Amino acid sequence: MALNQFVSKRPPANKRKFVSAAVERRLKEVKAHIRDEELAWMFENCFPNTLDTTVRFQTKDGKPDTFVITGDIDAMWLRDSSAQVWPYLPLAREDAPLRRMLEGLIRRQTECILLDAYANAFMPDDVSDPLPWAKDDLTDKIPGVGERKWEIDSLCYPIRLAFGYWKNTGDTAPFDNDFWQAMRTVVATFKAQQRKSGKGPYRFQRKSENPTESQFLSGYGNPTRPVGLIHSMFRPSDDACLYPLFVPANLFAVTALGWLAEMARVIGNHNALSTECPALAGEISDALKKYGCTVTPQGEVWAYEVDGYGNQLFMDDANAPSLLSMAYLGCCKIDDPLYLRTRARVWSSDNPYFFSGRAADGIGGPHEGLNMIWPMSIMMLALTSTSDGEIQQCLHWLKLTHAGTGFMHESFDKDDPRHFTREWFAWANSLFGELMVKLSVERPGLLG
Repeated sequence: MALNQFVSKRPPANKRKFVSAAVERRLKEVKAHIRDEELAWMFENCFPNTLDTTVRFQTKDGKPDTFVITGDIDAMWLRDSSAQVWPYLPLAREDAPLRRMLEGLIRRQTECILLDAYANAFMPDDVSDPLPWAKDDLTDKIPGVGERKWEIDSLCYPIRLAFGYWKNTGDTAPFDNDFWQAMRTVVATFKAQQRKSGKGPYRFQRKSENPTESQFLSGYGNPTRPVGLIHSMFRPSDDACLYPLFVPANLFAVTALGWLAEMARVIGNHNALSTECPALAGEISDALKKYGCTVTPQGEVWAYEVDGYGNQLFMDDANAPSLLSMAYLGCCKIDDPLYLRTRARVWSSDNPYFFSGRAADGIGGPHEGLNMIWPMSIMMLALTSTSDGEIQQCLHWLKLTHAGTGFMHESFDKDDPRHFTREWFAWANSLFGELMVKLSVERPGLLG
């Protein structure tokens, strides 16, 4: 790429949706230490992309309110919005406007959970109809809900955001009565979807040629044995689970319940919740140990999905929570032997959604089909790596596959990165920014 092409692709200052002085300072600091000009240009484009293009900040009833769209889809996912702002949390203590924006997102997510704990995506205030592809779904119809695909991680990510906000700022302003009611709703929803006594209140079907868009057996999914794990009808890719006991999301739930228990004990003095969360987490953890692993020639690894009857699916999908992302999300230590065996297996031909091509190696998933690698998987490999060589290879792949745009995409063809999906996908841009900031602190020598 010619040097004169490394021109910032950020919107003009007066067109940016939200500006943080602390983020701008961090951007300049990190960029100045990235000696590779192309990587520096990509970082400049990606790190502030969520703030530049997706944040809608206002006040509602005198309190901050923030709606964060996912990018080229004008709706807010609980998962994506949490992940999109995650790299900015360490800067919030020193930047009051940024802190208020993040507070506003926690308040908006609280509102969303209280509206419908089973929804994954929500519409802006002035839109009551769902997303176009969801208008005929066979499930409960709630105005303001964009899509109603039940995914465990949709309730874990808001806890991660709230906990991270509290730890980074010390601020407890967002944690009012509504927040704690939403958290009690989260725990109640997890318990309902353990399905110990019946199928529970949630069902979902969609008329589609793609079977990953709907669920079997009147919308309740394939049969399971109630063993204490939480049922998830969909993966974080928004694709249907084959076996409803989705292991990565149950691992994430165990971790999220631990965070929530600490918050309930220290911030809110909510004794019942602070007791209920560890008990539920322990039950899920015990069930994961008993039912969530599979034996391979390389040793025991985590399965991707199970049904409690002994049937297990091994694969991995690029979207987090994934098996690859478990150490990144804090669900295990980066040197945990079970995780390391699992990590090696998912980054290999033993994973049917691992693709190796002329452009790069990486993981995709059913969502965009075979041979389509998600840059997110390459970034996740780097974020969970202790090898300079492996991280350098990841940076090389990311440079080769942005197709001259300077941004991360949803997916690209393993042999031809000019064939890609979603030019504007803010979660992937934030994740790239997070990776570069991390490397600038921990391994600055790799940015040359």
